[in-house]
Amino acid sequence: MLNLKQFLVCLTSFGVANAFAVDSQSRERTDYETCLQQRVKSSSAQTTVEEIREFCLDQIQNASSDDQPRQLGAISSRIYQERMQEFDPYVIVPHRMNFVLPFYGTNHINTEPYDNYIDASENLEDVEAKFQLSLKVPLITHGVLVEGDGLYFAFTVKSWWQVYASNISKPFRETNYKPELFYLRPLPWQPGGGNAGITFGIEHESNGRSEEFSRSWNRIYMGILIEQGDFAFSLKPWWRLPEDEDKYPGDPKGDDNPDIENYMGHFELNAAYKWQDYEINFMGRQNFRTSKGAFEAGFIFPLTGRLRGYATVFNGYGESLIDYNVSQTRFGLGIALTGFL
Repeated sequence: MLNLKQFLVCLTSFGVANAFAVDSQSRERTDYETCLQQRVKSSSAQTTVEEIREFCLDQIQNASSDDQPRQLGAISSRIYQERMQEFDPYVIVPHRMNFVLPFYGTNHINTEPYDNYIDASENLEDVEAKFQLSLKVPLITHGVLVEGDGLYFAFTVKSWWQVYASNISKPFRETNYKPELFYLRPLPWQPGGGNAGITFGIEHESNGRSEEFSRSWNRIYMGILIEQGDFAFSLKPWWRLPEDEDKYPGDPKGDDNPDIENYMGHFELNAAYKWQDYEINFMGRQNFRTSKGAFEAGFIFPLTGRLRGYATVFNGYGESLIDYNVSQTRFGLGIALTGFL
């Protein structure tokens, strides 16, 4: 049975309960009714009506008794909505952005890995399609170390599809897989009246291929998250887990790309701003020793109904694992299924 008391503690740590703070009895009644509607939709079948009522009453009382309520920002609002839905068996929670780019061009398609396959290298098109699917599953969300923290498993897959290369049967040129396990917790620090959190995780990234096409690496990372209203910022430095050197070309137990950090850098910076139905996001990576890295900017805009358009531009190294040591400029246009915020 769903433990709503524990769920309340998690939300309170993120300032969610404080979002129900009221100035009058009528406002409290409205928030109470809204809470009831949301809980009926998201609770499991075993949860009783009385438990839902107690949860919402406690939420209103805790909000009213807090002298210094926190304001929910873009990230904490998303966490709140996700936790309201995480017990619904019919809801899949997104992790990173989910998008489809039917048009994704480049100023330089990387043919070097396919030089031994003449048909492929000579017929790769500069325009292809790209999509990303990213999901996460909460493993523990009722207090791992402190109130409001959580342990999650996530999986992200990205594919580059040569859909316009009719001479070579429209193959998938590259697919990257990234499973990760991470821990997220809120911080008491409120920079500029906003909210902050910290995350620790381990991730594996691979293209699932063998021999000369194989690319992969494993990382341990720590990230800081800061939000203020509709602006969010994250900094994620990492340390690559070492691998054995190749004993011979194509050694399946060896390191397929020992110099990947020279191009992918040692950290990733992300920022996003949301205004009404529009969102701007930015990603940057850098290795200061080699002066190599990358940046990516994206713009999400409304189309019709729930559909949102997505325009993006990328410049630098590591747009995909097969291209980790190739610098290129890419630009795309398509549909955003979920945004950064």
